[in-house]
Amino acid sequence: MAKTGYGKRSAGDEDPHADPDFAHLSLRDREIAVFVDHLEEGHAMGYKAIAAGHPRYGQQAVRTSLGRITAAGHLRWIKEHITIEDNSMRWVTRTYWQRTPRSPEWWAKFAEERHGKDVTEEYMSGLVRGEPNEEPEPDAVPEPDEEPAEQPSTAYQALADVRAADDRMPLSERDCRSLEPLAAEWLSRGASPRDLVKALTEGLPPAVTNPGGLARTRLENKMPPKKAKIRQKTARRGRVTRVLMFCPLCDRDERTTEIVNGLCRDCLAEIEAEGPEPGYVPPTFLPGPRAGDSLPGVDEPIDVTEPIDVTERVEALRRAAGLR
Repeated sequence: MAKTGYGKRSAGDEDPHADPDFAHLSLRDREIAVFVDHLEEGHAMGYKAIAAGHPRYGQQAVRTSLGRITAAGHLRWIKEHITIEDNSMRWVTRTYWQRTPRSPEWWAKFAEERHGKDVTEEYMSGLVRGEPNEEPEPDAVPEPDEEPAEQPSTAYQALADVRAADDRMPLSERDCRSLEPLAAEWLSRGASPRDLVKALTEGLPPAVTNPGGLARTRLENKMPPKKAKIRQKTARRGRVTRVLMFCPLCDRDERTTEIVNGLCRDCLAEIEAEGPEPGYVPPTFLPGPRAGDSLPGVDEPIDVTEPIDVTERVEALRRAAGLR
């Protein structure tokens, strides 16, 4: 899977699965298209990642087929420029998939409609640049012959103040240390030191024989409810402010080259010119090393040094995968 917010994305509005899916493609391209179509949303779409998971074809074959699948209207590779409300900016790349082949005009309209999209929630992960780290001011280090004074916590001080508020509750230093965690929990839930003192002195009996025990009972039984968590930081709003088609085979975009059917002209000419010898899959097009491996549903091992019947192999793979 790709990082959150990246990877395979459906362009939406596509036809349901049907037997004729990808029938217009060559056998190898059709097999890879079926494989991609069944990948989960968010799966990495680089040719290396796809080749690593495909049982038959290697990186060069997958790269070329992805180019032809793109030219056939199933894929588009788009760069989106995102502007955040704090004026930070970022380019992100998106891979949009369509089971239904679409025309260049359809994809052009799709890209145009991405402009202005609010992507706050959709692309928040890893999108906004972090604030610059601030160097902490170093703490003053006491001289060797100095002993730093230890200041009592607010919770401890509130407990110590109980004696002054009512002499029937003369909490000792040991009592204050023991009860300090409970008092701190009161303060963390929104109570003030005054609230705490009032809770420990209000409605006391005429004589208190165990001030520490009474204080603990009241702190536990009268504990205020936890405050609802307040989101300290809301997501910064992000919006697509520019959209560019780019060629997945060479990474050039519309700013530097003409994009035709999802590819630059040079890469389009390259994949159109590429054509393997009939019935033979070159070793560089096979995932390696795979010699001796068997395809699902095929008993004999693959011999990468001998010509093979591509049609027979593909059909065997499709039958084993339940595609027919």
